[in-house]
Amino acid sequence: MNNLLSIPFKKTRSIPIRQAIEEYIHNSHPDTHPEAFKGDINQWEELRKAGVGGVVHPDRIQSMTQYHAQLVFISTKLPNDIGLEIPYYPMFNDSTQPLTLRNLTYERAAVLFNLGALHCQLGLSEDRASPQGLKKAIACFQNAAGTFAHLLSSALPSLQVSLASDTLLLELSSPVLTHFENLMLAQAQECVWQRAIMEHVKHGLLAKLSAKVSAFYADALKVVQEADPSVKNIFPVGWLHHVEAKRFHFEGVAHFRKSMEDGDARKYGDEIAHLHAALAAVKRACDAARRSGVSKAVVHDAKSLLEVVQKELTRAERDNDLIYHKDVPAVSDLPAIPEIKLVGAIGANDLREPRSVVPHGETLFGELVSWGVKAAINIYNERREDWLKEEVIQRAQHLDDAAIATLRSLNLPATLDALERPIGLPPSLLKKAEEVKTDNGPARIESSIENVRKLSQRAMHILDEAMDILDQEVDEDEAFRNDYSVDRLSSQEANQELAKKGERYRNILTQAADSDATVRRTWEEWETNILELTWDAADLEAAVPSSTVSRSTRSNPSGPNLTQTHARALRALLENLDNVQRARSEIVNAAKRQKEWDDITPRILKDAAAFEQWVEVKPEMLEDTLEQGLSAYEKFRTQLEESEQKQMELLQSIQDRNTSFLSSRKDDPVVKEREHALQSLDLAYHKYKEIARHLDEGLTFYNDFSNIMTQFKEACKAWVNMRRDEILDLTRSMQSVSLENASNSPHHTVEYLSNNSADVTGLPPPANRTHRIALDLPAPDSGEWEATSLPPAPKTPANKGKTPKKTR
Repeated sequence: MNNLLSIPFKKTRSIPIRQAIEEYIHNSHPDTHPEAFKGDINQWEELRKAGVGGVVHPDRIQSMTQYHAQLVFISTKLPNDIGLEIPYYPMFNDSTQPLTLRNLTYERAAVLFNLGALHCQLGLSEDRASPQGLKKAIACFQNAAGTFAHLLSSALPSLQVSLASDTLLLELSSPVLTHFENLMLAQAQECVWQRAIMEHVKHGLLAKLSAKVSAFYADALKVVQEADPSVKNIFPVGWLHHVEAKRFHFEGVAHFRKSMEDGDARKYGDEIAHLHAALAAVKRACDAARRSGVSKAVVHDAKSLLEVVQKELTRAERDNDLIYHKDVPAVSDLPAIPEIKLVGAIGANDLREPRSVVPHGETLFGELVSWGVKAAINIYNERREDWLKEEVIQRAQHLDDAAIATLRSLNLPATLDALERPIGLPPSLLKKAEEVKTDNGPARIESSIENVRKLSQRAMHILDEAMDILDQEVDEDEAFRNDYSVDRLSSQEANQELAKKGERYRNILTQAADSDATVRRTWEEWETNILELTWDAADLEAAVPSSTVSRSTRSNPSGPNLTQTHARALRALLENLDNVQRARSEIVNAAKRQKEWDDITPRILKDAAAFEQWVEVKPEMLEDTLEQGLSAYEKFRTQLEESEQKQMELLQSIQDRNTSFLSSRKDDPVVKEREHALQSLDLAYHKYKEIARHLDEGLTFYNDFSNIMTQFKEACKAWVNMRRDEILDLTRSMQSVSLENASNSPHHTVEYLSNNSADVTGLPPPANRTHRIALDLPAPDSGEWEATSLPPAPKTPANKGKTPKKTR
């Protein structure tokens, strides 16, 4: 039996590479056809077959190294998540459920792990009874250590960054990988020590080599003991006991060899002290070796060393008592045995420089625009859209609203219109009425309100369907957990992220519905006034009271002159304000036109090409390019700031002049009535524009949100299907255990009769149904009962009669 530990492979299964990459290219590169990369996809599938481990043969080193190199390059072209489900089983328990992630760095880390495991297993397969075999084993273990070190320093940081905070990867965690690195160094140093034994080197050198072996094993044990307790649980029974036994075994060997050196040098007191230290260490090694799971070879080695040390200690003490009479120092006073390290973590150049493995021009997806470049382009477009919306469009709208609010508070221009045109309608009002009439305004508003209502209901309906899917899975899961004894997260625990996301979406829709209600109320309040704007000019004019010059004007000749003076000045200021608003509207239109022809793709591609081919181009590396692109829009913000300053000055002048205008004329009820009517129609026009704008925004919002809801629903379906696959895997596993027990038992078979040979769901019958299962049971009076593995008993439903908890 081997006295060294073998690191097993992390097993996996086939994955739908073709489907995932074709969907990614179709969605993320609409200008590229997936068929253009058919050869790359085929090569990826072939590389994975031989590159994920599972076969112990030296040829597989090259296959795994080449696959790892291609994965490194692929990471520069594709994002971690392309929708590809990648499963890997626990290394010490491939009969349980695999950990499945949508993460290409997870694939790369697992390949590196399996490469380290392959080097380890190749080292164990060498003939360590010969110097040549030991030399090869030493190289294998050092390569394994170097592979785990590279995984720790290169792939693991990227993997940790790309994962959600609640994702646990114990087998690929820093403590576990550090443990394996030190373990491989310990086994490599142990082989060096074994070869030194064959070559009959001096005891002093053997002591120093042994001390370093012990130190490596101690480091491997310490990193696990200091880690989270869950880390210890991933190792099989006896694994850590083996490492502990080895740690003390070689501590004992170091002191034993040092005692032999001291005896040759006639340092008989030191010889006895080192033998005492050796005896104490070897006893601890024997204690650890006697625990469950430790190989018999390790137990035999510890016991053999114990016998030798005890025998030598008895001899040395007898000789010292009878002949030498040397003082024996305390073990604690002995100087530490110097350590000699003759091994190290050999990082293969093929891992550090993956491009050296792949022939020039044979990289996968070399012609595909990298995900970093695509992400940078998308980031730029999003930033530009947000910047224009906040700094130009919304800012201009805010300034327009401020101007309208100020004029409304001053009852302008209705006051001037009523004075200057005692009969008829102002041209500005007729123009606004014609715009509403041409737009078929009321019908447009009604239609938009109905469309918003339908889209809102559709989005909520899709969300309800998605949550119903989760609720149905909760019921299925609870029924399954009641019928079978299984160890997996309940649905309420497993789908928390989806459930929380669903609630957030529901809150957003509720808030949007409140906004829709506000828009409808505004329409109901102003519908009559807006409808008046669609009347014929004659009908609209008849609805507005006429007025004549006030009596005060006729009785006071000087009054009209002063009033008209203020009125003309006020009209000029209003026209200037209209000019400022029109100029501001042109600024907004110019910014939109620039956005239409602005394409940053060539600049980003040019700057990205400056990086080396194998460098993963990330969006932040192109930040300067993005800033330069956005700087072209700064002129619009400057122009709006100037427009804002002009408007503020004009509004202040309008307020001052209006005060003078109002004080120069006396109150006239007829004029006031006309002013009110004109003001109402003017305000109705602005309310119409405001309602239409809000409805257009609502239509855009619900169209976009419906797409998000559809994606969310598909995500819920995918999650439920995954949970159902887990149930199928669990039930098949239980069936295989039952059938295996049945096939091994020629007698004592218990049968449960079933009406149906198989359930249409593919699930085995639960505990409360009858089913034909052969149980391998010993005779009633047999002593084999203690060692017999019985099928898992069904759980007794703890909540029978209670209503299952829903996802929402």
